[in-house]
Amino acid sequence: MYDYRITAADKRTLYADLLAALDGLTSGEPDGIANMANAAALIWETLPDLNWAGFYRNVGGELVLGPFHGRPACIRIPFGRGVCGTAAATLEVQRVDDVHAFPGHIACDSASESELVVPIVRGGQLLAVLDLDSPNKARFDAADEAGCLRLCELLASRI
Repeated sequence: MYDYRITAADKRTLYADLLAALDGLTSGEPDGIANMANAAALIWETLPDLNWAGFYRNVGGELVLGPFHGRPACIRIPFGRGVCGTAAATLEVQRVDDVHAFPGHIACDSASESELVVPIVRGGQLLAVLDLDSPNKARFDAADEAGCLRLCELLASRI
């Protein structure tokens, strides 16, 4: 049984502990879907103020819903459309303080106010994106972005 209860006084320590837990959960497991499922669960249980945490996989040049926690979500997102599609097309992190101000935002969950999307890339190829939504405006900051980048770097070798 796994019992990861990660709490920390500061984000740097929180993300270091989250990375260590993710490493332990995914080490030696060759199935990428299983690793994304455990990653989504771990992130959902650890990070406060989220209403959605999960993955969209690159399937034939289109983002297709992967493992997640939260309300039902959009199943397919074209590259270049919305926050996730923009991250996929540019291979750049998208940190959006107010999703309603983002041109072309796709409202899968009306409760979402801010979003952080991190591309997962291996060998220059997009594998997936990590998508985090929050019901709070400006929920994500540079520390969240840096921490999630490290999580996605680890996942790039395990999905």
